[in-house]
Amino acid sequence: MAKPSAELLRGVRLFAAVDDRFLERLADEFMTRSFAAGETLAEEGESGRTLIVIETGRVTVTVHGEEVGQLGPGDAFGEMSLIDRSARSATVKADTDVHAYQLPVWSFRPLIEGHPEVAWSLLEALAERVRAAEGRGIQSES
Repeated sequence: MAKPSAELLRGVRLFAAVDDRFLERLADEFMTRSFAAGETLAEEGESGRTLIVIETGRVTVTVHGEEVGQLGPGDAFGEMSLIDRSARSATVKADTDVHAYQLPVWSFRPLIEGHPEVAWSLLEALAERVRAAEGRGIQSES
């Protein structure tokens, strides 16, 4: 079965600080997913239990029916579901055919427990998302 390349995973901010050995182990936990243009990858309000990394294709992200962004190759979404398994905060729909990799929470949790640097990256990524959602963007500390 195909798995994501270390290069693709290293491009995901969440995994940027981890070593190659961890990335290899992590890559083995992903499942390959393909979505047709027009298909919904994630639905706002549904239970979230996976992180998705896009290898090819483009998607649109909406919140309460309003477009808030687009994602493409190397982008990922679903980080919050790896932490709290809560409802999806946005709908993600394929604009084109999409090839992606999906990481379920039950595979991720045991790996993260042994690699605190990933936990820190996760916190930073989530803080960035919250700031962007609040419309403030990231501001540097002085």
